Amino acid sequence: MPRVAVVGGSLGGLTAALLLRDLGCEVSVYERSHEELEAKGAGIAVLEATWRYPVQRLGVPADDFSAKTSWVRFLEADGSTAFEERRDYHLSSWNAVYRVLLHGFGRENYHLSSEVTSFVDDGAHVTINFADGRTDVVDLLVCADGIASETRQKLLPDVKSAYAGYIAWRGVIPESELTAETFDALHESLTYQVMDHSHILVYPIPGLAGEVEPGHRLMNIVWYRNVPPEDFTAFLTDVNGDVRSVSIPPGLVNERDLAGMRADAKALLAPQLAEVVTGIKEPFLQVVYDIEVPRMAFGRVCLIGDAAFACRPHAAAGTAKAAEDGWILAEEIAAADGDVVKALAAWEVRQLALGHSLLGRTRDIGYRSQVAGTFEAGAPDLVFGLYGPGN
Repeated sequence: MPRVAVVGGSLGGLTAALLLRDLGCEVSVYERSHEELEAKGAGIAVLEATWRYPVQRLGVPADDFSAKTSWVRFLEADGSTAFEERRDYHLSSWNAVYRVLLHGFGRENYHLSSEVTSFVDDGAHVTINFADGRTDVVDLLVCADGIASETRQKLLPDVKSAYAGYIAWRGVIPESELTAETFDALHESLTYQVMDHSHILVYPIPGLAGEVEPGHRLMNIVWYRNVPPEDFTAFLTDVNGDVRSVSIPPGLVNERDLAGMRADAKALLAPQLAEVVTGIKEPFLQVVYDIEVPRMAFGRVCLIGDAAFACRPHAAAGTAKAAEDGWILAEEIAAADGDVVKALAAWEVRQLALGHSLLGRTRDIGYRSQVAGTFEAGAPDLVFGLYGPGN
């Protein structure tokens, strides 16, 4: 089986690394960060492609690293219920899933402080050069370095991220800090509110130490707000005067924008949701981008996850898409008896189709919410899913 390097040690990179190692590949993961990764307050839905490896290969029950909800509810501005249906979801945090996957992979071949400066595919092998002067020679290079992928820039310099016209306010608050009434209203549901050209989701995720018992978890928000392109630079300027491009981390959001967001929460949101949003001590924000590539395979090199397709979060499938890229890659490597070029050619056809499909679905939902104002409570296509609603 081929020797593999995975560039990017996040959820997609770790899933691919684990699956390829299970095939018998020698796998090294290279992460440019100097410390193990952390993403405070980043709630994610745990769809099948994401939970399959921890549950099926590591034997870790999904309930151990996710909060389970049984309802989807849409609230009116006065706090009453506009729509509800029974639907089970597993909802987690980036940190909780990362800890499970990293523990499964181990740290021996998980290399921090490993910035790739260049790589050369000579047809037989790929030579990778690092900023500190190290090199590695592998049979397959898997590029899983995220939305700001530098490897994508080297392979496809004309592919640029496209601003969707809106941002997402994010943040968490301990359930223990909520009033009893708000906790009772929100703790077992994925809760929406639809506003004029905007919507918000609120749901529980594990606590900072992985707690999954109700009352000991965190309540997570995602609130989509339009920011016109002409205001983008000012809005993405942090407290230090630095202009960010992808996100502003907790503690660095401009106080003017925080005050405006909290005032809007009190004016626009249902009382239960306003309590959550205004109680978050350090909200942060993420820019919503579309990234779409025409290719994912380049001889012995491939792009996976957000390095290839950054899809809007409305299907809650970004993490699942990255994991699925790894599942199908391992499947095709096995089917090709380790022939990397043959495997990548077959893999690319499948994963390009999935990427284009998911991006199209999430663009449509975003358009209805943020532009057309036709986002409807309980619409069937809002059900989370990778291959389609509920799938």
